[in-house]
Amino acid sequence: MTAVTHNFIIEQGTTLSKVFVWKDSAGVPINLTGYTARIQSRPTARSATVYLDATTANGKIVIDAENGKVTLGLTSNETSALDWISGVYDLELEDSSGTVTRLSQGSITISQEVTR
Repeated sequence: MTAVTHNFIIEQGTTLSKVFVWKDSAGVPINLTGYTARIQSRPTARSATVYLDATTANGKIVIDAENGKVTLGLTSNETSALDWISGVYDLELEDSSGTVTRLSQGSITISQEVTR
């Protein structure tokens, strides 16, 4: 499987709920039972600087296994604290055997908050 390229915007100061769905070639959601997920955003793919680090372990990603959904969730306080403008990201899923699949990749842009 090749990762889908999907660019998205995070509106600073708002609650974020970004949903990714993994489907097979027939459009049926893949069961994600036993999977973990992680997203990192950096200025560039090779950069050591991490802008965003979200995982199922730190609670910023929730998996709805039956429906193949992976949801990145950030509170309004967490998005308010984002002090960068743009970066790249990828979303990786790891099954219970340790096989890693990159589901999505692309860029994230922060739409800066005016009302504070």
